[in-house]
Amino acid sequence: MFAPEKKGKAAVAAAAYRAGDRIIDEFDGETHDYTRKGGIVHTEILLPAPAAYADRAVLWNAVEKTKRAKNAQLAREIELALPRELTREQGISLVPEYVKAQFVDVGMCADIAIHDKLDGNPHAHIMLTMRPIEQGGARGAKQKKEYILDRDGNKIYDRKKRQYID
Repeated sequence: MFAPEKKGKAAVAAAAYRAGDRIIDEFDGETHDYTRKGGIVHTEILLPAPAAYADRAVLWNAVEKTKRAKNAQLAREIELALPRELTREQGISLVPEYVKAQFVDVGMCADIAIHDKLDGNPHAHIMLTMRPIEQGGARGAKQKKEYILDRDGNKIYDRKKRQYID
C-alpha cells in the first residue's frame, strides 16, 4: 500500500498528509509539509513499542528502513466513519480506545488522525505498521492473514469475490 516507489506513496508522506504534519523522508531527503491542511482535529500515536517511536517522523522513517523489496507493503490504512451523533470529544475518546484494543494490544503501532471539516463527515485515518515493534525496539514478523478453513483444513474460496475468505 505505501511503498516508496509506487506512485510516490511513501509511508512517511502518507503519515504527514493524514496528520497535517511536516516530516522529512530519510529515504530520499524529501520534505512532506502538510501543516496548512485544515480539518484535522486530533492526532495521536499509540504504541506497544519504545517511546522514541511516539514521534511520527521517527516511527515512519524506521518503518521505511525495514523495507527489503522495492514493492514492499510498509503500512496498512483503515478509515473509520464516525457517527455524526457523537460529539467531537466522544469521537476523539472512542477511536483510540478501539485502536488500542484491536491493533496496539497485538503489537502494531497505530498513527491516528481524526478529520472533521464540519461537513457532516467526521472520520478517522488509522495507519498501522505491518510488522510489530517489540518493547526493546526489535521488529517482529510480518502479520499474516488467517483464512477460514473448511472441515478438511482447506482454505474456502469465494467465487464471487475471487479470493479466499479471511
